[in-house]
Amino acid sequence: MTTKPAIRAEAERLYAAFLAAGAAPVEADILLPADTMLDLYGEDIRARAYVTHDPLRGEMMLRPDFTVPVVQAHMAHGADPARYAYMGEVFRKQDHLGPRASEYLQVGFEVFDRAAPEAADAEVFALFSQALQGLALRAVTGDIGILMAAVRGLDTTPRRKAALLRHIWRPKRFRALLDRFAGRAPMPPARAQLLERLAKGSPSELIAQAAPLIGLRGEAEIAARASALIEDAGAKPIAAPAAALLYDLLGLQAPAQSALEHLRGITPLLPAIAPAVARFATRLEALKARGVDTATLAFEASLGRTTMEYYDGFTFAFIGPADLPPVASGGRYDALTAVLGQGKSIPAVGGIIRPNLVAALKGAA
Repeated sequence: MTTKPAIRAEAERLYAAFLAAGAAPVEADILLPADTMLDLYGEDIRARAYVTHDPLRGEMMLRPDFTVPVVQAHMAHGADPARYAYMGEVFRKQDHLGPRASEYLQVGFEVFDRAAPEAADAEVFALFSQALQGLALRAVTGDIGILMAAVRGLDTTPRRKAALLRHIWRPKRFRALLDRFAGRAPMPPARAQLLERLAKGSPSELIAQAAPLIGLRGEAEIAARASALIEDAGAKPIAAPAAALLYDLLGLQAPAQSALEHLRGITPLLPAIAPAVARFATRLEALKARGVDTATLAFEASLGRTTMEYYDGFTFAFIGPADLPPVASGGRYDALTAVLGQGKSIPAVGGIIRPNLVAALKGAA
């Protein structure tokens, strides 16, 4: 069994390596206002975080990760550009006993730099690769930005695009929506019954016939939702060729250089991804300049879709034995800085390492 002193020693080694790479040390509160996380991720975050109530500060949450408080601190008074390192505990609920702990140390490195985002991606990946050198890990990269660009380029309604983008981090829900929007899956029976009822009268008439309103939604909001359902039912399906290209992207797994050639091949058929593919190519050149072999580096277009919901570009992970979580993971989260920046934004990328897993792998070697 890996001891806490061994884990702490590994954490301090990694933290020192990040400081030596030019990062400034940053601290984050352990108890955070829950409303920020709930606004960002919705009620889903409750299933993964420890939430409590403070009589003065209201609903609070034990820190589920460092990225959000670090971004908030930087956007409030950080320099530009900036690099930060941190070390401390995070807290995540687990739905079963296993290798994923509910409280564990994280060590992280974040870069805020608008000059050359792809070079910053390569910097972070290379730094993590060096810090984990000697361990039997498989490095994998991805790019959610390409998937998001593909969705935005679909010939469908803005509401359907928004629904797909909202659920891009929930693969099963995303696939179900895409199947339905592309006409590959039947409409759920409950939705069909509701539309049949709405066809027999206006939303306001049906509301008047129903029982008294219960809940927070008012009559206007219910009527607007009903109108949206009617509008969506009349939308034409996503064309089969475009849907097929998106399914292809979701399952794309190949060495990074080969993936780039594949993406360049389908770009004429899905021109909306052209800027994201160009950024991918620039990133690969930056990785090569740092000694990374992109001909063998694994690429999975969907990597990062089941983690925290702020990655919107480059993603990466260093994966060990199949029964363990990723030893390290991270990615780009430009949009998050705009959400938390009160009108300001800056390209940002970073990642975390789990020192308990690093210590365990070293102990098992």
